[in-house]
Amino acid sequence: MQTLAELSRQLAERKTTSRDLVERALAQIADPAGEGARTFIAVDAEGARAAADLVDLQRKRGRQVSALAGIPFSSKDIFDLAGEVTTAGSKVLKNDPPATADATAIARLKHKGLIVIGRTNMTEFAYSGVGLNPHYGTPRSPFDRATGRIPGGSSSGAAVSVADGMVALGIGTDTGGSCRVPASYCGIV
Repeated sequence: MQTLAELSRQLAERKTTSRDLVERALAQIADPAGEGARTFIAVDAEGARAAADLVDLQRKRGRQVSALAGIPFSSKDIFDLAGEVTTAGSKVLKNDPPATADATAIARLKHKGLIVIGRTNMTEFAYSGVGLNPHYGTPRSPFDRATGRIPGGSSSGAAVSVADGMVALGIGTDTGGSCRVPASYCGIV
């Protein structure tokens, strides 16, 4: 797993491209032997590729971009993403109207050029610290996949997406340990 600083340096030194980082993330998510299907509720492959190509073009043309521009990240399914339905890990909200704007945290990351790759699974309505989700499955902790150990919650998918190297950054929320618990259960910061 590479740090944000390492990825930023590789992008700045042209040792990799944003498109390559996005393709690697998508491959990790789609790997049938991995946790991608339980970790992500939705993936926006086309949107991520388009955003990556834009960042790569800006770098190629010598435009000044932020140090983290072009790095893919995951977004907990509790954050609004413009044009998408925010289900908060529940089937009850799946027919709600799509969000009209990005949540502030997401908008700020996008403004800096980071690329949202998809929505991560979570405990339904963020009401549990264990990470279980009866509707979308439960991503398994990297420490014992065979047994199916819990990843902690409520930001379970965010933690597993980082722990498994699907992304270098996962955005979650923390009211009573919802980021801290999954981070500890998955061995990440």
